[in-house]
Amino acid sequence: MMEKARSFYFLALSVFSAVGAVLTQALGGWDSSLQTLVGFMAVDYILGVIIALVWKSSQKSKDGSFESAASLKGLFRKGGILAIVYVAVRLDLIVGNSGYIRTAVILFFIANEGFSIIENLGIMGLPMPAAIKNAFAAIKRQAESTKN
Repeated sequence: MMEKARSFYFLALSVFSAVGAVLTQALGGWDSSLQTLVGFMAVDYILGVIIALVWKSSQKSKDGSFESAASLKGLFRKGGILAIVYVAVRLDLIVGNSGYIRTAVILFFIANEGFSIIENLGIMGLPMPAAIKNAFAAIKRQAESTKN
């Protein structure tokens, strides 16, 4: 019985690793910009759940409390961001850019996620240094100037 559980564990681990490798490749590689985006998306999602559960100040529900439907929508939105990154990767391949569109898209969403994190931390009563706000604004300007 223990051997079956061990075999299943290694099979599951192999499947998850293969799926992760395929997804990472489809998103243009696991570089620092994609790592930052995914990390910011995770932090923003977790903060959103905490704000709804503890502060009851979610902007995604009528009364500010946690709603599983709103949480699920948030996860789908995060998946949509990754879908747009995938589209950008494919466009770079077609156009012959070496990651130009992908980089602009990722920078844009890093800035958006960053502003959302700042907003969520503000709801929690934490002050935010101007340097952080300015950094996200600069990233957003850079992403938008890259698009033109």
